[in-house]
Amino acid sequence: MRRILGKPVVIASTLVGVFMACVGLYWFQPWKLWVDDTVRDELPAAAPATQPDAVPDAPSGTANPSDKPRSSAPPTLLTLASGSLISHEHSTSGTAEIIRLPDGSRTLRLENLDTSNGPDLRVWLTDAPVKEGKDGWHVFDDGKYVSLGKLKGNKGDQNYALPADLDLKGLTSVSIWCDRFDVSFGAAELTAPA
Repeated sequence: MRRILGKPVVIASTLVGVFMACVGLYWFQPWKLWVDDTVRDELPAAAPATQPDAVPDAPSGTANPSDKPRSSAPPTLLTLASGSLISHEHSTSGTAEIIRLPDGSRTLRLENLDTSNGPDLRVWLTDAPVKEGKDGWHVFDDGKYVSLGKLKGNKGDQNYALPADLDLKGLTSVSIWCDRFDVSFGAAELTAPA
């Protein structure tokens, strides 16, 4: 037995096998199937309304005349589009909303997200139609898409800032995209509120 294990071919085969096992573990990251990353981002909020500062040498309660009075009503968030996530390669649920903040910036918000963890998951806005079942797994990289970055966690509520110069025209869906295997874990068709 010692003669067989000591042969260069057996040693080389063993080293190649160990190397391939390590590459496979890195590539597939199977432990992520049992690990959940929960994120609880707060809903983006506007800065509180402020009153003009008082003039330093003016009598108490006198406002600076150069300041214009501001409304004290809290600014509101505006939903530009929303949709429910459906499952593709992995069971996925939750909602996606594109929200305009009072300062004019926009954010994609994922609420109650529940999907599998995986290697190299991204959040994409795309022009692809959302299709159910296997037909929808691979369509999102066929056309125009904008990556909003890595998925923060596979569960919870998350916010993704949209680039200021991003034209949303034609971007009709959001996908939880596995960049490593070019497959959608889940997606939502985005529609404007009625």
